[in-house]
Amino acid sequence: MSFENYNELLKPINEFLKCETPIEWVNEAKKADNLPIILLDHLICELKAAQSAMFLIRKYAVDKNSGDALLNWLKPYENFAYRKEGDWKDLAIHNRLTRSMIPRSGTAYGQDLIDKMVLLIKEELHHFYQVLEIMSEYNIEYRNITSSRYAKNLLSHVTNHEPDTLIDKLICGAYIEARSCERFAKLAPHVDRRLGDFYVSLLRSEARHYQDYLSLAEDIAGYDISKRVNYFGIIEAELISSDDNDFKFHSGRPILSKLSISL
Repeated sequence: MSFENYNELLKPINEFLKCETPIEWVNEAKKADNLPIILLDHLICELKAAQSAMFLIRKYAVDKNSGDALLNWLKPYENFAYRKEGDWKDLAIHNRLTRSMIPRSGTAYGQDLIDKMVLLIKEELHHFYQVLEIMSEYNIEYRNITSSRYAKNLLSHVTNHEPDTLIDKLICGAYIEARSCERFAKLAPHVDRRLGDFYVSLLRSEARHYQDYLSLAEDIAGYDISKRVNYFGIIEAELISSDDNDFKFHSGRPILSKLSISL
């Protein structure tokens, strides 16, 4: 990707997000000693993104048999990440869906949700495998890791009334993907060529994921959701710009005197 295309891709992302990643986070993230936590957190974020997309398909779009097929698709990745079962090198052969996803009858948006989320799952699981490859190259051992406050706090503001619940979750998905894209771009110039090229290679898919989430939210709502998008944008920006003593890929402004790196 050329530098010109790189900036063109990021323009709508930067316009969508309501704040820039603090320079303090970039300075902390580019330290060699923090590479393990960045990669480990990135790895789990990829899996959680796939799980979130799978949840949306299972809850809102398909029957039980199709939902079970989705669970089986993710099972080897979850077994490795949460139970340390299996060899990560074998995960590449599992990144395929064993049957077609058929939308439930009467779900107007079902096929569009399935198409966009199945593609997202495939890409997130591929990225999960790619991060493991890089960790192997850098001799970084896989370890369990605690979650940051970011996604949990963002999703805590989702309403519990349908269909607004689905719309809110899609908006949150858009912000998470957009922020990931912005942070990969922030980090890429400050790491070695191998890692920098990898981060740049992720920008296009992350940008498309943000757009897919947002377009689904708009289409399913059928009305102007800009106020709700703005509402979550303010919350997301506060999480990113406020002080945070737990350094992770999506954490806020590091408090250096209190910084903890939780593995």
